Amino acid sequence: MTKLRKLGRPTAHRKAMLRNQVTSLLRNGKIETTVTRAKETQRMAEKMITLGKRGDLHARRQVLAYVYDEDVTTSLFSEIAPKYAERNGGYTRVLKLGPRRGDGAEMAIIELV
Repeated sequence: MTKLRKLGRPTAHRKAMLRNQVTSLLRNGKIETTVTRAKETQRMAEKMITLGKRGDLHARRQVLAYVYDEDVTTSLFSEIAPKYAERNGGYTRVLKLGPRRGDGAEMAIIELV
């Protein structure tokens, strides 16, 4: 079993935050967040895109159970996943930006490749 980062949040808050970030990433193609959050978001976004590549009804329902927006799910299956049809993983990249001004947290941009 893989170790998951707790991100200093209770379980429900952490899951909701990751679902929001994955939804935003798939909607906008790019988001800015901390490095550790970006790495966790990357794990789940890759899983969602892999489900999108499968493209069957069960995969669609699994994505709908995780992603908040139905329009994002539709675009995942119709536009995003077909782009990565010949690619085996590595659908996202994390670019480090440096420390945040307020608290010095390492910031990063996560984007679809």
